[in-house]
Amino acid sequence: MANTSTVYQRGKTPIFASQVDPRLHYCLYVPQRLTNDDRAPLVVVQHGTARSAATYRNHLEDFAEEQGVVVLTPIFPAGLVDPDDLHNFKFIEYQGIRFDRMLLAIVDEVADRFPVAAERFYLHGFSGGGQFTHRFLYLHPERLAAASIGAPGRITQLDDTLPWWLGTKGFEEKFGQPIDFDALRRVPIQLVVGSEDVESWEIMNPGESNWMDGAELTGTTRIERLRTLERNYRSHGLDITFDMVEGAAHSGRKILPTVERFFADQLKTRAQEPVSPR
Repeated sequence: MANTSTVYQRGKTPIFASQVDPRLHYCLYVPQRLTNDDRAPLVVVQHGTARSAATYRNHLEDFAEEQGVVVLTPIFPAGLVDPDDLHNFKFIEYQGIRFDRMLLAIVDEVADRFPVAAERFYLHGFSGGGQFTHRFLYLHPERLAAASIGAPGRITQLDDTLPWWLGTKGFEEKFGQPIDFDALRRVPIQLVVGSEDVESWEIMNPGESNWMDGAELTGTTRIERLRTLERNYRSHGLDITFDMVEGAAHSGRKILPTVERFFADQLKTRAQEPVSPR
C-alpha cells in the first residue's frame, strides 16, 4: 500500500506551509511520470493581488504534463502585518520581510522534497505578480532561466536617476548588492499584456499605499507602462520578446497560453544546450 504523503506528492499537491516562515505557503503540480531520480525544470508562477495561486497551478496542469516540468505557485498572503495591506510582496521588501529571499527559500524547500532542478528556474507573474517578477529579476538574474513579466501596473525602470521603486537609484544601498547587468542580459525576458488591458482605476490612484508621484509619467494604462519598460530594457541591451494578446483585457488566464508558448520555446532551447563538464 502506498504511503499517503507519497501519493500527495504527485499531481496537484496540497497547500504547504513554508518552513522558512509558516505564514507563507505554496502548492505545486508534479507530473505523474516523474520519479525521484528525475530533475525536472521548475516553473514558478507568482500570483497577483487576488492571490490566485491554486488557480494558476490548475490551469498549468496540461502544460506541466506535456513539458515534464514541475509548477510551483507560492502564496504570500495579504494582511501579514497590516490587515488592510494587499501589496506586500510586489515591492520585494515589506516590514522587514524580503520576499525575494522567501521565494528562494521556498524553491530550496521544494528542491529538497521533489524531483526538480532548482538552480535556475522559469518565473512568470501577472499584474502584481508581474511587478514582483521584474524586481526579483534585478536581484537574482543568475537564478532565472527565463522571466515572463505580465501586465505590471507599476514598473521599475533601470534608471539610477529615479528613486526606488520608480527606478533604481539607491538600489545597492537598499538591497546590499548592485544590479548585475551582464547577468541580466543573459536572461530571456517576455513582456506580455492583453490588447484590451486599458482600465486604469487600479493603477492611477494617487494617495494610496502603492503610489508614487511620477508613476503617471510611465503611462496611463498597463499597455503603455509595459511599452515604457520595453524601451528601457532595450536601451540596456536586454533580450526582450514583447507579446500583445489580442482581445484580452486584464486577465492572467487569457495571457497564460502565450506564456506557455514562450516557456516551451525556452525549455526547448535550453534542452539543446551542451552540458558543461563538471
